[in-house]
Parts: sequence; structure tokens; C-alpha cells
Amino acid sequence: MLGKYKAVLALLLLIILVPLTLLMTLGLWVPTLAGIWLPLGTRIALDESPRITRKGLIIPDLRYLVGDCQLAHITNASLSHPSRWLLNVGTVELDSACLAKLPQTEQSPAAPKTLAQWQAMLPNTWINIDKLIFSPWQEWQGKLSLALTSDIQQLRYQGEKVKFQGQLKGQQLTVSELDVVAFENQPPVKLVGEFAMPLVPDGLPVSGHATATLNLPQEPSLVDAELDWQENSGQLIVLARDNGDPLLDLPWQITRQQLTVSDGRWSWPYAGFPLSGRLGVKVDNWQAGLENALVSGRLSVLTQGQAGKGNAVLNFGPGKLSMDNSQLPLQLTGEAKQADLILYARLPAQLSGSLSDPTLTFEPGALLRSKGRVIDSLDIDEIRWPLAGVKVTQRGVDGRLQAILQAHENELGDFVLHMDGLANDFLPDAGRWQWRYWGKGSFTPMNATWDVAGKGEWHDSTITLTDLSTGFDQLQYGTMTVEKPRLILDKPIVWVRDAQHPSFSGALSLDAGQTLFTGGSVLPPSTLKFSVDGRDPTYFLFKGDLHAGEIGPVRVNGRWDGIRLRGNAWWPKQSLTVFPAAGATRLEDELTRW
Repeated sequence: MLGKYKAVLALLLLIILVPLTLLMTLGLWVPTLAGIWLPLGTRIALDESPRITRKGLIIPDLRYLVGDCQLAHITNASLSHPSRWLLNVGTVELDSACLAKLPQTEQSPAAPKTLAQWQAMLPNTWINIDKLIFSPWQEWQGKLSLALTSDIQQLRYQGEKVKFQGQLKGQQLTVSELDVVAFENQPPVKLVGEFAMPLVPDGLPVSGHATATLNLPQEPSLVDAELDWQENSGQLIVLARDNGDPLLDLPWQITRQQLTVSDGRWSWPYAGFPLSGRLGVKVDNWQAGLENALVSGRLSVLTQGQAGKGNAVLNFGPGKLSMDNSQLPLQLTGEAKQADLILYARLPAQLSGSLSDPTLTFEPGALLRSKGRVIDSLDIDEIRWPLAGVKVTQRGVDGRLQAILQAHENELGDFVLHMDGLANDFLPDAGRWQWRYWGKGSFTPMNATWDVAGKGEWHDSTITLTDLSTGFDQLQYGTMTVEKPRLILDKPIVWVRDAQHPSFSGALSLDAGQTLFTGGSVLPPSTLKFSVDGRDPTYFLFKGDLHAGEIGPVRVNGRWDGIRLRGNAWWPKQSLTVFPAAGATRLEDELTRW
């Protein structure tokens, strides 16, 4: 009997200790057991062991990985069963870049196939996620609430930039609220609608109708959007309430292999530069997901100005748009016309990188050209912007930036200017752009030619002109000729474009050779040294001294307000002996006539 009691006691201890051991080591065996049902190449990891309390199961931290890529990170989760299953989660972080790494697996024959079969499997459940974060779109994070039964599934999402509320009953999906903040400092886009979901949930709804209301930054009135479709075709129309012509009209068709937008039309009558055109898009293999879809299309742009009509075409694809590595060839070809200005483009390019941080790289042969009249008196003979190798990202422009300008003014003369520089993640008031410039031209009114050269950079909000040399071979006006006047920098010109504390400062020197008068009088070579100090190039004070041999100093000061140059000059009393003796009397007569 004693042996039997020992056996029973050992069995009881085993029954008690095994569950306790399993509970104490959940973090060790649960990931291994879950791996049996998880897709190949994926796993879960528990940094802290789950624990069971009187209120339910507590999971402090859980990570779901695809290889070494963390697809999901769940913190502070609890599962209980008050009247139905209740899952509360503190934070769920999802990394979209890991989706492309999920292995392709064949569906099990026993898996549910129809929407009704999936719904029938749902237990009565509440799911609350306090913070759902989508990387790299963290600005769209929010709170998710789900109420699930086999008859009705309800979803509510509340974030700063998006709000959604809807329910699915059978195959009928009702969206009662969708608010999206699409533009900064603008009211949200609002959408409501009803949709019939397919019997097998492997595609788009089979029919539906949705309406949306939005505000556009340039449009004072509201804009309405309406989407209708039945079976494999539909139409999207966007219409401003005070404009009879649609801003967007996209008829589309869809099959299991291809999504097609054919003969779409668009118009943009705002910003004083009306645009319109046609749009066609084709997406092959769309059901395989964004990573495997092949995108191609054509967008035409029609412009009209005083120089006539212009037409440009953007061809894109075939290529792919990816959350990880997009590869989409582009080419913009044609011309645009606004007022008297014509812009010509031939821009082959490649769109690469992730959709969250794309890179547009211009390929060899990329060139922008323009000609026409900018203002009434200035004619642009040609301006060229070679763009091969230039990259454009969200951070700015990167690469070599060049420009060549040829222009003329009917009365003042013609000129040629060159600029060559290097940009590093440059945007206005962000990044760095270093440049050098040079050029030459004629100044007909004073029978002169001129040249200019210099260097500078734009770093964040500071523009610095580090080198400047510009001058004329002569200035001839009436009876006076000034020999070789030239302006150079004594101190770099620095313009700080700060909204709170703007500044503009620098020092220059204007040197000239002799000043000759037809009567034979001569002024010796002169130098005007002056400094500028102010807010920006449209508002500053200046002061300096003028010397011409022994003549002077003549003190000058004044201001420039963007419209008028005002100033004073003070010349201390001097004897005429400071002037060249041979021409003092004649010079006095010349100056008297001036």
C-alpha cells in the first residue's frame, strides 16, 4: 500500500508541477510552439514572459519578425473574458518595409475561402489598441477599436490626421465617417459611402457609391468627389461647386490581371496658370500586391499663353512602385507656355527608393530650355538648365546645378551669364548650395562692355557672396569718360534670412581710372569704399568715403528702400591745388557746366 500511495503522490505532484512549470516558462516554449503554425521564415519573440492573473493573460512585450526584420512590436497587451473576449493593447508598431519580405505560401485547402466563412469563424470579441503606429507613416498613428461578431464587424479609428468609422454586415460595407487631413492648415477631406464586398475577399468591392467633400488651397469653394462602380468598371469625378468643368474625370476598368484608367481628363484653372490634359494608367498584376504590380501610363499637359498653346507629355513605366525599392522610368517631353515665356523640356529620369522616401534622378540628356520675354524690356534669347545627374528627394536637390543665360534689352544691350555649382540636399533656407558665376555683356548707352565673376553659397538660411568682381572697360556719357570702373568685395556680403532676426551686411570698393573731359580736364583715379548694413537687399543703409588722389575724402551715406536710392555727400573745403595744376581752371569750367 505504501508504494501505491507514493505513486499517487508523485502523480499529483507531477500534475501540479508541470502546469506551474509551463506557466513559469511561457516565454521559452510559446515562441517555439507558435512557430509550428507561423509562415516559414517568421517567428515571435518575447522579451518578457507572459503571466496569468485573476483578470486574464498579460503579455508585456511581443515581437513578430520576418527574418531579422521586425514586422510588428506589441507592448502591454492583456486578454480577458468578461462577457466576451476582450483584447487591450497599449501599442502596436508595424513596419511596412517588412511586408515585402514575407514568404509566399500556398493556401491550405482547409482554410476559409468565402467572406461568410471568415465571418463565421469570428468569436464575439472587443479589440482596443491605444496607439497603432505605421512606419514610416508615423503621422497617421491613432487609436483602433474593433467590435466583432459573426454577424456584424465594426471598426473605429481616431488619429490626428485621419478618422474612420464603418461596419461590415454580411457583404455590405458602410463607411459612416472618413476624415483625412490631406493639406496643412486646411479642413479635412470627408468621405461617406456604401460598398458591396465580393463573395470571396480576394479583390475590390463588386459595386459601390461614395461621395467626398474637400477644400483645395487655391479653390475658395468646396470641391465634391463622387465614385461609382458596378462589377468591373466605374468612374471618379471631382467637381468644384462653382465650376461646371470637372477637375478630374477618370473612367476605369478592372479585371483580375489589370487595372486600367483610359481617356481620363483633368484640369487645374488656378494660380493664374490654367492647366489641363489627359491621363491614362495601366497596372498589370495588381492583385499580387504593390511590390509585384507593373505600372505604366501617360499624362499630357496643355498650357496656353500669349505665345500660343503648349503641350507636354509625361510617360512613365513600365516599372514598379515599392515600399522598399521602386524602379519606375519617367520622361517628360514637350513645351509649356505662359504669357510671353516658352519652356521646353526633355527630361528622362528614374524614380527609385521607397515610396516613403523616393529619389528622382535625371538621366543623361536631361535639359530644360526657355525663351521669351520676362518683362516688357528684357528678352530671353535662351536659358539652359542641364540636369543630368541631378537628384531630387524630400530633403532637397543634390548634384551639379548649371545655368546659361543669353538675353538682350533693346536699348541697354545684350549679355551672357553662366552659373555652375554643387547642391547638397538643398532647398530654400535648408541644405547647402555652392556656386560660381561669370559673364559679359555690352552697355550701349555708355558705349561700354562689362564683365562679372564671383563665388558664393547658400547654407541653410544664410546667403554669402564670398567673391565679386564686376566692371566696365569704360563709361562714356556726354563729354565725360570714366576709365575701367570696377566693383569688388572688401568684405563678404552676408544675408541672413531669419524671420526673427534678419540681417544684410558687407563692404565693397568701387575703383576707377582717370575721368577725362573733352575739354582736356582730368580727374585722377578714384576709389569709393563703402559698407552696407540692413535687413535684406531691399532695405539697407550705406556709408563710405570717396578719394581721388588728393581730392577728398568725400563722405557719403544714405539708404536703399527697394524703390528709391537716397543719400548725402559731404565734401570738406579744399583748395583747388588738389586738382591737377594744368587743368584746374578748365576742370572748374567743366564741373560748372555739369
